[in-house]
Amino acid sequence: MSKMKLLKILAFALVVGGALFFALRNKASHPLRVGESAPDFSLPTLSPGSITLRDYRQRVVVVNFWATWCPPCVQETPSLEKFAAQTRAQGVAVMGVSVDEDLAALRKFVSNAHLSFPIARDPDRSVASRYGTFKFPETYIIDRDGRIAEKIAGPINWQDPRIIALVQELARGLPRPGQ
Repeated sequence: MSKMKLLKILAFALVVGGALFFALRNKASHPLRVGESAPDFSLPTLSPGSITLRDYRQRVVVVNFWATWCPPCVQETPSLEKFAAQTRAQGVAVMGVSVDEDLAALRKFVSNAHLSFPIARDPDRSVASRYGTFKFPETYIIDRDGRIAEKIAGPINWQDPRIIALVQELARGLPRPGQ
């Protein structure tokens, strides 16, 4: 093979490789914004089985991405558990999506914290990545139409009356101000 032909093949491969890189990079997930549809997912839970977001259609869903090794996540867990218990009767579903790789540590934490809401496992962070989540905790409040109603980055007090009122309004199907 001549040097010129080899250079042409190499140049072609570089152009194709570069185009592929940019095409795939542009398809990478972006952080979800309020008003966008929440991507569906199905993840295994700590108990046998899995949890699928679409199974919660027509309900308000609070999806909390977290980890046991994340101090702010651990700090907000008791108020999130209390919030889940308070809003369950109104049809609000709270689910934790743990990015922990250590299953034993996760099981121990959930048991010790007496968490009553379902915990899904996302150790490879594939779902977190689709949501654009890379810092924890991060929470998405999804309305009854499957759209992101609120995105909360960082830990919060789930007993804040503003959060409780927002979720209760969404559960009753009331429009948010500005909609």
